[in-house]
Amino acid sequence: MDIFTYDWIAVVITCLGTLFLIGEILVNARGLFALLGIGFMTVYFSVYVEADSLMLMLAIYFIGIAFIIIDGKLLNDGTLATIGVACMLLAVALPAPNVVAGVYAVLGVLIGAAGSFLFLKVFKRRDMWSKITLKDRLTKEAGYNSMNADYEQLVGREAVTLTDFRPVGTIRLGNKDYSAVSNGQWIAKGTNVVIVQVDGTRILIEAKHF
Repeated sequence: MDIFTYDWIAVVITCLGTLFLIGEILVNARGLFALLGIGFMTVYFSVYVEADSLMLMLAIYFIGIAFIIIDGKLLNDGTLATIGVACMLLAVALPAPNVVAGVYAVLGVLIGAAGSFLFLKVFKRRDMWSKITLKDRLTKEAGYNSMNADYEQLVGREAVTLTDFRPVGTIRLGNKDYSAVSNGQWIAKGTNVVIVQVDGTRILIEAKHF
């Protein structure tokens, strides 16, 4: 019996096709994954799509792939990528011979797209979606600092409150004013305080004990 008469074969073909195509986008596979993905998807569309609609369905599917690539390289906001995935799902669902096969085809695309991220654990990733993923570690050694350097130096220094703290207010340190917060304490205006903690630009103070 022809294996393509089974509805479940749709999930296998679309899964493998999408797995390799998205995988080629995510990692540098030197075009091998792209060839495999195109091969599997060509088989799917050749089997399920009538000759007069074959080019249209292929175009919709690969336009979806193109949208994902454009999003990854230029926009980095996920909008075109979402539209691209929708195009891919539409392209495999419409030519399916029945509802069950269509559902299988859609599941194959979703499973393949999700599974393609496993390639990131093995192969070198492409420099895409860096604005979204923020894959680089934000360390001092790399030139980043999660805490403003000027604020970091304030810890342990003494200041005076310019306003009452309930528990937010303003302090003056030297000739500069800073917004600060007390640890749930009410502190009167004109009180000498100590900066005990800085988190980014958030300053935590305590009343100075004599």
